[in-house]
Amino acid sequence: MGRISKSTPPKKSRSNRYRYLAKNHVFVCWGVSTVFVARRSRHVREGERYTPRLRRFHTDSSCGSDGAEKMTRTLAILAYFLCLLHCSRCAESEERLMNWLLGKDRYNLLIRPAVNRTERVPVKLQVSLAQLISVNEREQIMTTNVWLTQHWVDYRLSWDPAKYEGIDKLRIPSRHIWLPDIVLYNNADGTYEVTVFTNAIVIFNGSINWLPPAIYKSACKIEVKHFPFDQQNCTLKFRSWTYDHTEIDLILKSEVASMDDFTPSGEWDILALPGRRTVNPLDPTYVDLTYDFIIKRKPLFYTINLIIPCVLITSLAILVFYLPSDCGEKMTLCISVLLALTVFLLLISKIVPPTSLDVPLIGKYLMFTMVLVTFSIITSVCVLNVHHRSPSTHTMPSWVKLIFLVKLPALLFMRRPQNNSASQRLRRQRCLRARKSIGSSGYPDAAKTGFILSPSALQSSNPAFSARGLNVAPQLGFSHSNRKGDLRSTDYIPSGQDLKQSTSSDWAADVQEAVNGVRFVAEHMMGDDDDQSVIEDWKYVAMVVDRMFLWIFVIVCVVGTLGLFLQPVFQTQIVPNQQPSSETPRI
Repeated sequence: MGRISKSTPPKKSRSNRYRYLAKNHVFVCWGVSTVFVARRSRHVREGERYTPRLRRFHTDSSCGSDGAEKMTRTLAILAYFLCLLHCSRCAESEERLMNWLLGKDRYNLLIRPAVNRTERVPVKLQVSLAQLISVNEREQIMTTNVWLTQHWVDYRLSWDPAKYEGIDKLRIPSRHIWLPDIVLYNNADGTYEVTVFTNAIVIFNGSINWLPPAIYKSACKIEVKHFPFDQQNCTLKFRSWTYDHTEIDLILKSEVASMDDFTPSGEWDILALPGRRTVNPLDPTYVDLTYDFIIKRKPLFYTINLIIPCVLITSLAILVFYLPSDCGEKMTLCISVLLALTVFLLLISKIVPPTSLDVPLIGKYLMFTMVLVTFSIITSVCVLNVHHRSPSTHTMPSWVKLIFLVKLPALLFMRRPQNNSASQRLRRQRCLRARKSIGSSGYPDAAKTGFILSPSALQSSNPAFSARGLNVAPQLGFSHSNRKGDLRSTDYIPSGQDLKQSTSSDWAADVQEAVNGVRFVAEHMMGDDDDQSVIEDWKYVAMVVDRMFLWIFVIVCVVGTLGLFLQPVFQTQIVPNQQPSSETPRI
């Protein structure tokens, strides 16, 4: 209420006296309780002279607590009715003001609030971001919840507050006044205007503030090059739908969008929200206000669900080269890894937009891994082919022996185990002596070769041996010490020197035939040993090739993974496109 007037109270009627008392008292109402605060002044005492009953309760200080309660109750009821009376007068003033401002003979909401035809109406605009709802990468749409603050002056909606009980502010439904038809130009779903037409706050000098909420779906060009470590620049472009720059002057109210009531997003970080005013120098009638939403994706979700599984699958592809060729599971593991990568590639294709301008980072990594796995399948086939070679099908070239048996094992820190056991050394010595004896004489020397005929063999070939009291056996009697062909004698037989000294012609031919048989068996066993040695060499070559590709794949995978995923670290910060304007007024 205003200050207490010093004029004398009116004496015409009781209603005038109540109105005078209402102007000189303050009433505070909260809930059910009502407190009446009386200002002790000369006017109150004068008012008591016109209200005998009130003065009686007020001046009677000797009555007890019951009297005080009755007085308080009476004053509260009186104050309540006085408040209702004053509020009704205010409502009457506001209604009268509203009818006068929006009278059909005075105000037309279809006409631009300009004094003359050439005057431009300045409209100040600011975007307040409340929530970044979503960014649909596949459809390339950004959904935001914003408050679109608009400010302009309508000289037809001005009044003198003194004539209307001091009313200096009105809240008028926005559909009853002229509005600048500012819409979202880069809209993506067909709703160009605001969602709710809220009331406009009108000040007595004609200044209008309108703050409508809106949920916009704007078109946003998605850059998928560094997905999921990407930054995006989505814009909101505002412009009047029917008025041009000669009729409405759009002005930025602030250099950046407001984030006072922003609710953080779980997927995106807001880096900057700069605004700019664009004027086309070739078309002076064009002007728009653009806000750039520079946002950065939070990559934790995609790191856990895409990147880490892909890296683990790639490591499985590397382990293919450490798997022995004899186990027979090389190709199975390679095909399984390739199928798993194909599933991940299908998941990526459902997330990123179907654009041919660029390939997402995670897609590049999956393709890189698939190429490695495909190459591992090819190399595994080659390794298995080398592993199962034999002397009967392939001959090992000398350059293969030099590279894969001598040089590469030393570079790859591989060392072939040496067979230094006593039995192996004895076997090699016997084979060497047997080869020399076969080359120098018609039959091997038993003392040199170690292959000794048993008595049964000699007795079956010549009856002379039976006369000496030896048993006769129908077969050659030699025994195998092991599967590698080592022969050892079990009985005493004449040596080769004794056979040479014998001049009996009836058994010499049979002995020669038996010696030829022994020679054939020895040569066959020595050939098997040579073949087995060549087979072992081919297996070792396959092992060297496996180890070589293992190191190559480890180096390529590590370098490729770091090279791909470190690209977003060095990406440049997105800067909105600033177009110079000859006139860019700001507040």
